[in-house]
Amino acid sequence: MLYAQEREEPKHRPRIDWKLISNLPVHAHDDAIEKLDWYAMRWKIETFHKILKSGCKAEEARLRTAERLVKPIAVFCILAWGMFCMTMINRSQPHAKPDLAITTSKRSSSIIFFPDKDPTTSHAGTVSSYLVKIARLDGYLARASDPPPGNAVMWRGLTRLTDTKLGATIRAELIGKVHRTLTIKTPLTLQGRSLS
Repeated sequence: MLYAQEREEPKHRPRIDWKLISNLPVHAHDDAIEKLDWYAMRWKIETFHKILKSGCKAEEARLRTAERLVKPIAVFCILAWGMFCMTMINRSQPHAKPDLAITTSKRSSSIIFFPDKDPTTSHAGTVSSYLVKIARLDGYLARASDPPPGNAVMWRGLTRLTDTKLGATIRAELIGKVHRTLTIKTPLTLQGRSLS
């Protein structure tokens, strides 16, 4: 049995207090640390699979054969891993450059919805500032006392941002087609004279 407890209490979560039962031999301190590291990784793996199931809804794919499931699950894994990385980067490196976790087009779109109130602050332009804007699309309040947004909020915010961008693209395409059609079909006239 392994017993692990954090010495100091972290700001945004309770102190870790684990009692782990293992059938693996632990003869030295380094062996215990290794087993604890393995257990800590388990949570990341479970979180990734939760995003895969809940966010990507991989289990809802109604494809009946394993062959048909392979391609969508491969895409879902890439999306789930990206979402997981975004959330973890926001927690571990909030002041990093935004290129680390988010594309330029997503940054531009998030600014449209939530412009920086004061672009001179140290928080503006960081990966955290952009990811918080995306989380706010799902209702994240971004109060000073709030913990960083989690995977579910990030997933739903990113889904809303993607849907909005898709709608804007379709609208621009339709307006462009209507404008081109009107230009071709409607001859221009100036004081009764045809210009075409």
